[in-house]
Amino acid sequence: MSDRAIQIAALVGSLRKGSINRQLAQVAADNAPDGVQITIIDDLGTLPFYSEDTDHAPDSTEGVLDAGVGRLRGRVADADAVLLVTPEYNGTIPAALKNAIDWLSRPYGDGAISGKPVGVIGAALGQYAGTWSREDTRKSAGVAGGRVVEDIDVGIQSSTLGEAGVTDPAVVEQVVAAVERLAREVRDATVPA
Repeated sequence: MSDRAIQIAALVGSLRKGSINRQLAQVAADNAPDGVQITIIDDLGTLPFYSEDTDHAPDSTEGVLDAGVGRLRGRVADADAVLLVTPEYNGTIPAALKNAIDWLSRPYGDGAISGKPVGVIGAALGQYAGTWSREDTRKSAGVAGGRVVEDIDVGIQSSTLGEAGVTDPAVVEQVVAAVERLAREVRDATVPA
C-alpha cells in the first residue's frame, strides 16, 4: 500500500439529520486512526429507486444516469472500503440504504462495491440493537459483490445510551475497533503474497 490514506466511504441508512446512526458515522470519521480517512455519504434519500430502465451506461443514447447515482458510484468506486451504518426499520434494513446497495451493485459483476471490504455497524432502539438489520445489510452487500468482513458487528442499543450518547468512550472504542478492522482488511489485501 502506498503512503496515501486508506479511504473509507461511510453510507448512512437513516435519513434524519440528527439520527444516532449519522452520529455514529461522525464518531467513526472524527476518530479515524492515522492513515485512514472516512467520507460520510448521508444523502441516500435523494436517489431514485433502482430501476434497470433508468440505469444507463454513461455513453448510452437511451437516457442519462441520475447525477446523484453517478456521484454515489464514483465516491464508492474511489474508496478502498465501505462502512455501512444502519438503523433497523421494522426488523430490517432501511429502504434508502438497500436502494443505494442496489445502485452500487450495477453494472452486474462490476459495480462500485464489487470486491471492496465492507463493514456494518448501527444503532437501534430494540433490545437486540438492530441485529436483524445488520444481518440483512451484510447479506445484501455480499450479494451485491462486496467482501463483507463478518467480524465487524457493532450494534448499539440506542435506548440505553447515557447522557454522552455515542461519544461515550465505550461506544467510541467499539466504532474505532470496527474502522481499524476494516482498514486492516484493506492493508492485508494489498500486501504482496
